[in-house]
Amino acid sequence: MKRNLFALCLAVTLLLAGAVQAQSDRKGTAGAQYLLVPVTASTATLGAAYTAGGTSVSALESLLSNPAGLAQNDGTGVIFSRTNYVADIGINYFGVAQNFGNNSIALTLSSWDFGDIPLQTENQPTISSRTYSASTIVAGLTYGRQFTDRISAGVTAKALSERIDDVNSSGVAFDIGMAYTVGESGLRFGVSLQNFGPSMNFGGNGLVQFNRLTNQRANATPNAVSLEGADYELPSQLNFGATYTRSLGTSASVTALTNFRSNSFSEDEYSGGLELGFANILYVRGGVQLQENMDESFYEGYNFGGGLNLDVNGTALRVDYGYRSVEFFDAVNMITASVTL
Repeated sequence: MKRNLFALCLAVTLLLAGAVQAQSDRKGTAGAQYLLVPVTASTATLGAAYTAGGTSVSALESLLSNPAGLAQNDGTGVIFSRTNYVADIGINYFGVAQNFGNNSIALTLSSWDFGDIPLQTENQPTISSRTYSASTIVAGLTYGRQFTDRISAGVTAKALSERIDDVNSSGVAFDIGMAYTVGESGLRFGVSLQNFGPSMNFGGNGLVQFNRLTNQRANATPNAVSLEGADYELPSQLNFGATYTRSLGTSASVTALTNFRSNSFSEDEYSGGLELGFANILYVRGGVQLQENMDESFYEGYNFGGGLNLDVNGTALRVDYGYRSVEFFDAVNMITASVTL
């Protein structure tokens, strides 16, 4: 029964992947690009190559790369992450997870803080003291299940909300994924399909204009005309990843990660990472994330960081730091803290 269910999940994933990849001829036309930005330190540091998962990263962090990663949650977990993004933009990520036998559920929330933005309009293009605000919020509900000691799967439903002054857009997106552990070999494989869902568009009072008809008098009351925002697709992507962990003596380990990402609306990406662990406490990480034409990304492609995993009276405490190099802006710095009871 478990094998049949796993086979069904795999078939559904491949069918959805085929539908998503059929859109690949529309390069650069997707919206909601915030869905592609890593919001936790370890996953970003390892080059966004965590599709196959592992054990040194919190389940609430792992599910961002593959919802099947939530299945490794073995208690009550809480996570908070802060990213100092480019142009003084801040990203906050919060999540809580609970395990129920072979099942786990998680609630997550990420929000972008853009601060006060100087207002510029067609009629007044110069920067003044007037400002406006913007916000981006992604709320997720994830279900993960450990089918056997080797097979896990998960699905995430995400509610999306984006607002720029008095123009807004909202919608839903879904992630689905599976992971397979090859016995005691230290080898894991994973596949995930992310950000697929119905198209979205912008609306709101900001798209209302007041115009007079050509045959109206100059002093006639203008008519309100609501402009219709064009639909845009979500930046769906398909990931295939592998992770291999090997012990180095009695107190050290090394983990190598690799990932291929097929983007429906941009170039394919190749990424990899290396993690060194010492006594299951200290971890040092580095990774690369490359595409054929790096000029189309302001990331330089390499990342590094590290973390501490501490056991305090049966409570697992993780603190991680990540650094991402970029062009033109200050580097992206990330710090993530998680607790598992």
